[in-house]
Amino acid sequence: MSNVRFWPAAVPVGTKLPGGASPVTIDVPSGTTLLESARLAGILVESPCNGSGTCGKCRVRVSSASLPHITLPAAESCDSGDSANDPEILLACHAQVAGSGDIDLQPLDRQDKKALQILSHGQKLTVALAPVISKAYDPVALVTSICDKDRVLGSEPGDTTAHHYGVVVDIGTTTLVAALIDLKSGQEMASASALNPQSLHAQDVLSRIRFAAEENGLDTLYRDIIDAINTLIAQITQESGVKLSHIYEIVFSGNTCMLHLATGADPASLGKYPYTPLIRGGNVLPARQLGLTAAAFAEVYLPPIISAYVGADITAGILAADLSRLDGTTLFVDIGTNGEMALAVDGQLTVTSTAAGPAFEGMNITHGMRAAPGALEKFQISADGDLEIQTIGHEPATGICGSGLLDIVGELVRCGLVLKNGKLADRLTTTPALADKLVTQAGKPAFAVTDQVFLSQKDIRQVQLAKGAVRAGIECLLDAKELSAADVDRVFIAGSFGYHLNPASLVHTGLLPEAFRDKIQFLGNTAKTGGEALLLNRTARHELSQLVQDVEVLELANVDNFDRTFVNCLSF
Repeated sequence: MSNVRFWPAAVPVGTKLPGGASPVTIDVPSGTTLLESARLAGILVESPCNGSGTCGKCRVRVSSASLPHITLPAAESCDSGDSANDPEILLACHAQVAGSGDIDLQPLDRQDKKALQILSHGQKLTVALAPVISKAYDPVALVTSICDKDRVLGSEPGDTTAHHYGVVVDIGTTTLVAALIDLKSGQEMASASALNPQSLHAQDVLSRIRFAAEENGLDTLYRDIIDAINTLIAQITQESGVKLSHIYEIVFSGNTCMLHLATGADPASLGKYPYTPLIRGGNVLPARQLGLTAAAFAEVYLPPIISAYVGADITAGILAADLSRLDGTTLFVDIGTNGEMALAVDGQLTVTSTAAGPAFEGMNITHGMRAAPGALEKFQISADGDLEIQTIGHEPATGICGSGLLDIVGELVRCGLVLKNGKLADRLTTTPALADKLVTQAGKPAFAVTDQVFLSQKDIRQVQLAKGAVRAGIECLLDAKELSAADVDRVFIAGSFGYHLNPASLVHTGLLPEAFRDKIQFLGNTAKTGGEALLLNRTARHELSQLVQDVEVLELANVDNFDRTFVNCLSF
């Protein structure tokens, strides 16, 4: 057994802690990883890939005296970006306790957990003001009744009809956005956003499903998300001066897995064939039952779900973009960890989804990070070979977020530094101005974005896989309707990540075909704005429920030659 001591991130190992406190200590047997040790001790070490060894983000610093009591596998499948320069920085999912002894370590605090750049606005659908929840004052009884259609939910003393509010929560895989809406005027009173705390345990949907299957995993993910939503609701009510007791309805907008986890439903069935959701949406639940802070009789509305991997965020987006009423052919794509998309041909909808993976969120990338200050978000190579970069907050570059990642790869492809097969070019075949940027990191080829930030060959491969998955989904959708890219009249890109993308980078990388170049429109956070329409208009709910029943779902797993299509879409 070894004695593992966990020190706070901001306190040097061995330093006397305030108030005479002691580091959290646990005894673990030989062979236990440091990540497993942390979980047993109740210490959060961020591990977006849930310890599968692919993201490189579970970095910890160990004392030099601890190193003899730690073993590492002969070959690591991911790189933290620091271990080559500092042997005391290790990946907790790789490092294992060896023999017996004392091990002192501390998780490295990631700066991209705070001050995230999260988009809260998007294209809105204009709807009549006709919310499901209504209020009526009885001057005889001197009480105000709150009703869901003809069903009385509760009553309040006095005339409270002037105070009538609802909340929309966009539950993204990585981020959360909550907006407070005045149900009398339809106006947004306040909004707040945050990192989805579930992403600290598992970054993408599949790893979250696996985490939920672990002991106490589902309860951890459920409690984390409810606590985070309650925190956002507290922020927007404090900012606006609205009482929590005057919030009568909350609309959840999110993908199918997120709605399962936010309602405490086991998502296990989403991870195995035939991928049948436990919940289908289009219904309401008591907010109190879920642990949400609102009026005692407040309700939570779940928008209708199309399939296991085309969820309420897409149905909300279909509503916000008014796809069913547009003439011609429209492609709607939400680019993220789940590449969900819809093709509307004169209002007839076909949807599909593809597992893009977490690369677009900066995960599985050596110097990848979320969209926080210091993240490189825009990149261009000038005609004379100079690198032009822009970071969030205009701070020194500390990493690369998703939009910057696509910009970099797109520019490297355009300038011939990344070949069609995804390999970095040879220095000898590159212009002298850029040849010095082709370097070796940890014995492997890389591109030096700055003196401290690099893009490795492995990173480029992650982008290939992610963009190939999205492009393959698009190609299969078009093929299913016997259409070509030239037949598409408009391309809508939805979501917070998509809003910050450069159209040229989407085309240069091959994520979108050349025929789409001048047809791209960015709609922003339609999961939120579509949720607002559902909050404000009862007819929109009925129409969307009817629409979902007529949507055709294209399961890529059943598409002939999908593997071949995917491989063809990997090329730049």
